[in-house]
Amino acid sequence: MISTLKDIARDSHLRVAINTGNRALVQRNGGDLSGISPVLARRLADEIGAQMVPVIYDGAGKVFDDVDDDKWDVGFLAIDEKRAEKIAFTRAYIVIEATFAVRAASEMADVGDVDRAGVSVLTSTGSAYDMHLTKSLQHAALHRSGTPPESFADFREGRCDAVAGVRASLAGFFGDDPTVRILPGVLTSVRQAMVLPGADNPLISALDDFVARAIADGFVAAEK
Repeated sequence: MISTLKDIARDSHLRVAINTGNRALVQRNGGDLSGISPVLARRLADEIGAQMVPVIYDGAGKVFDDVDDDKWDVGFLAIDEKRAEKIAFTRAYIVIEATFAVRAASEMADVGDVDRAGVSVLTSTGSAYDMHLTKSLQHAALHRSGTPPESFADFREGRCDAVAGVRASLAGFFGDDPTVRILPGVLTSVRQAMVLPGADNPLISALDDFVARAIADGFVAAEK
């Protein structure tokens, strides 16, 4: 098992794609990374005797865009059937919630109020909730803008009536901003997994076993 996992690393270096745009999974303080994703990555690096080399991204879509360019060895992404055409997923190690932020004066009071004619919704390009909204919105108009922080900033500047995001990321960006409300309810539950490049990557079973052990021994729950 250990010898198989070691094959994920390159020359004793484990290049880990870290998406700092998702504050539910990653928190960044200067050069320091905390949160369940980097902690899991460090555990994997320690287990296989490799040096962890963070490859920093500010949006999940950018991680996926680099899958064919040999930029990272292992990453963390939401499970999605479209992404599965190019990457291999472990089981989910955590499930997080996405929702909307709206203007404080908006009449929208719950997630269910957003999908209606005349409403414009902003989302981060290539995010899990972008994919969900692309398939599920029936009446509201969907617009896209870069990474999560970029879409939040555009919303703050007046673009669109609602902006989608991971609840923790929305709360972290808008904080106590009195002009913005984060809606109750769940837009979609996002199942987060560890990933390897290649839809049929032969090492995914070993990585899935690593995730299963981290869940079973309470490591993941302790780091949430």
